[in-house]
Amino acid sequence: MKCFKVICLALVLSMLGACTNPEYEKVEDTTNNSTSTTQNQERNITETLVLPEPMAEGKSYSTEKIAHSYGVAKNGVANEISINAQKFFEENNFNAFCLDTKTKDKVLYLTFDCGYENGYTSKILDVLKEKKVNATFFCTLPQVKDEPELIQRMIDEGHIVGNHSVTHPSFAEISTSQITEEIKGMEEYLKENYNYCEPYFRFPMGEYSELALNTIGSLGYTSVFWSLAYADWDLNNQKGADYARETVMSRIHPGAVILLHSVSPDNANALADIIDSARAQGYEFKSLRDYGN
Repeated sequence: MKCFKVICLALVLSMLGACTNPEYEKVEDTTNNSTSTTQNQERNITETLVLPEPMAEGKSYSTEKIAHSYGVAKNGVANEISINAQKFFEENNFNAFCLDTKTKDKVLYLTFDCGYENGYTSKILDVLKEKKVNATFFCTLPQVKDEPELIQRMIDEGHIVGNHSVTHPSFAEISTSQITEEIKGMEEYLKENYNYCEPYFRFPMGEYSELALNTIGSLGYTSVFWSLAYADWDLNNQKGADYARETVMSRIHPGAVILLHSVSPDNANALADIIDSARAQGYEFKSLRDYGN
């Protein structure tokens, strides 16, 4: 059995590249006297894959679809649904998180889903640069192909470009080989065209299964869910920047992973106020690279 495992690992290592964190330098954040992480211009992409234990002996993983649910946080406290989801990931040794429960500090992780470009990402990047905040942009392959200048700017300004798949399918409804194709298709394009890759993935629509979670982990990725979001993706139901700011601030809580959609004009117009309001309450924005530290 041990020999079999070694052979399997060797085969995986030879067939699959993996994202590893490039080198970073620390830049002083004069806004809140903390440090934010900015990536160096030069990136060394290695092919080393450190696999979690993908399948404990005798253990099988369910293929039943799970739709990630987070609940609405109130009074600065994460909803019990998010807390239980985080416990589920940890107790089952999945390389995934939706909430930072490892710290008592008032930290926030800002993430954006970018399925397509709607003209507001540049403004979002302008605000992030002005406020010295590192964020993560989970992009699909069409977005990465169609918007090379935006993607390069994200990388150059120290943000994470996360893997959001090639075709945005429900990962609970496709095979493990198709999952691998979705992940590797995006990964390989980033490496070949941007000399870049980082090991963060977000499930399209937040739909997954235990088997899908395990497969993503075995490919060397961390699955990033969320504990704070709102219905910002509906372009026919935008309610203005004030509504966006008030909604996010009413749900803010320590350790929150915030999900916003970059297609929303409300988010672009409210982002500066959201950052300022959060900092006024003592919160610090961190990169996903700092999760758990």
